Amino acid sequence: MTPFTLGAILLVGGRSTRLGGGFKPLLEVGGQTLLSRAVTAATDARCAPILVVGPELDPDAPVRWVREEPPFAGPAAGIAAAVSALDDGAGDEGVPEWMLVLAGDLPHVDGVAARLKTAACAAASGADGIVFTAGGHPQWLAGIYRTAALRAGVDALTGEFTGASCRALLGGLDITWLADEDGITADIDTPADLARVRAAFEEEPVSESPRTLPPEALDEWALALRERFGLDAEDVPISLILDLARDVANGVARPAAPFSAFVAGLVAGRAGGTPEQVREAVAAVVELAGDWKES
Repeated sequence: MTPFTLGAILLVGGRSTRLGGGFKPLLEVGGQTLLSRAVTAATDARCAPILVVGPELDPDAPVRWVREEPPFAGPAAGIAAAVSALDDGAGDEGVPEWMLVLAGDLPHVDGVAARLKTAACAAASGADGIVFTAGGHPQWLAGIYRTAALRAGVDALTGEFTGASCRALLGGLDITWLADEDGITADIDTPADLARVRAAFEEEPVSESPRTLPPEALDEWALALRERFGLDAEDVPISLILDLARDVANGVARPAAPFSAFVAGLVAGRAGGTPEQVREAVAAVVELAGDWKES
């Protein structure tokens, strides 16, 4: 897969009329607001910058807030405002090659962002963007686009952006379609949608906060593992493994932590499996994660 630079545009400026008004991105699903889920998904995808278009709903969020003009002018106007702000605020790293464009009411936004990034990495063609379809309908706000193509779409749209459709802005681009076969792009428009999504999240098993447990809290489980597999205490270095998970989660992404621990164990096992070889394998993974974060 070819690496590329990536930013994100999160659109959170809708009126939520079918939900009775208010700000939809502040609705909680599974213990998090939709806004927090979107920002976390963009952060985990290593997006920089993250531009959030709409009213400033959380001044502490690690994002850059942008406002479409006039307010509530629609998603096309929001994308245009973000593209303009992106050009104006390009730092030393420059403008990213690709931009995730995501609606602010996607409860499964983490999966949407991850699949889009993977698809863009694997894309062999020079398409302008990759966009989900659901039931045969384009989900323009669940897509990843070349930044140059977004800019071209903005430049090509004549007249007022207010009320313009996403199709008018993006329909002329060369799009690769990604079928949504499991409903991952389903958004929240009505109270019934919200109730359905909340019920689904409540059915998912939720850990009590394993990442915050101190190493000593795992002693009983470590003892059970040692007894089951005939291991010595030094064969199960709890602190070392938790530090590995923390460093990889911070440097790459949270889902990479357990996978990386498995790889470190596999590498150490193939090398002989001594405690020293475990430490060497863990150190190599942590070093790679540090370089990944800086790249």
